[in-house]
Amino acid sequence: MNEQDLIESLLNNAFAEDIGDGDHTTLSAIPATAHGKAKLLIKEKGVLAGVEIAKRVFHKFDPEIKMEVFIRDGEEVNPGDIAFVIEGKTQSLLQTERTVLNLMQRMSGIATTTRKYVKQLEGLHTRVLDTRKTTPGLRLLEKQAVKIGGGVNHRIGLFDMILLKDNHIDFAGGIENAITKAKEYLKAKNKNLKIEIEVRNMDELEQVMKAGGVDRIMLDNFDIPTTKKAVERIAGKYETESSGGITFDTLRDYAETGVDFISVGALTHSVKGLDMSLKAV
Repeated sequence: MNEQDLIESLLNNAFAEDIGDGDHTTLSAIPATAHGKAKLLIKEKGVLAGVEIAKRVFHKFDPEIKMEVFIRDGEEVNPGDIAFVIEGKTQSLLQTERTVLNLMQRMSGIATTTRKYVKQLEGLHTRVLDTRKTTPGLRLLEKQAVKIGGGVNHRIGLFDMILLKDNHIDFAGGIENAITKAKEYLKAKNKNLKIEIEVRNMDELEQVMKAGGVDRIMLDNFDIPTTKKAVERIAGKYETESSGGITFDTLRDYAETGVDFISVGALTHSVKGLDMSLKAV
C-alpha cells in the first residue's frame, strides 16, 4: 500500500470511529439545507501543521466545502490567529470538525516540538531525526509534521532501510555476520537500501570499521566524550547518528561533537497537542 492509500485508509477509519451509523446529534438538530461558516481559531503559541490534511478531510467528506487558508503549514502561530475559514453545509462542517481538530492538534504539537529542537541546533550541521515511536495508524502524518517543523525523517518503517540493532546483531551471531547477511539479502532481492548499524561501545565500533559495508553508524547510549571520540574515529567514512538518553538539555552538547544526526523519540511519542478549536462564524 502506497502513502496516499495509507492516508485514505486512515481517513476512512477516522470517519468510521467518529460517525459510525450517523451523527445523530447533528442530523436531528440541523436541517440538511442549512449552510454555515466556521473558523479555525488558534489558542496556543506554536507551529501550525495539518492544513493540507484538513483540506483532504473536508474534500473527502463533502467536495462542496470551500476553504480559505490564511496560515500555512510550518508557519508560527499565536493565540487569536485564524488559520482558515470553511464554508458549506452546516451538517458537513459539524461532522468533520473533530477529525480535523484531532489530526491538526497532534500534528501541530509535533511540529512545535520539532521546531524547538531544530532551533537548539542553529549554527551546527547536525540534524534532528524522528523515530518509529509513533501512534499506530498515524505514522505518515506524524512524520509529515516532523518535516513541517524542520526535522528529518528517519526510515518510515521496516521496509525502506536496513537498521541492524542490538537484537538483530545478537541473533545473527555478531556484527560481521549481521552485515554480511544484510548485504547478501539485498543482492539476492535486488534491493537498493541503505544499511545502518547500531553499536553499543567502542569495541563494537571497531568491529564495524573493520567489517565495513554500511552507510551509517548509530552510537547507542554513548556519553558525550565517547561520542566525540567515536565521531573522530569514523571521520568521513560513514554517516553518524546519536541515539538513546539524549534530552533537550543535552542535545546541543551532543551535536557539538560533530555527529551528523540525533534521533529523538520525544518528537512523536509523548507530544502534547497544540490547542485550537473550530468555531462557528
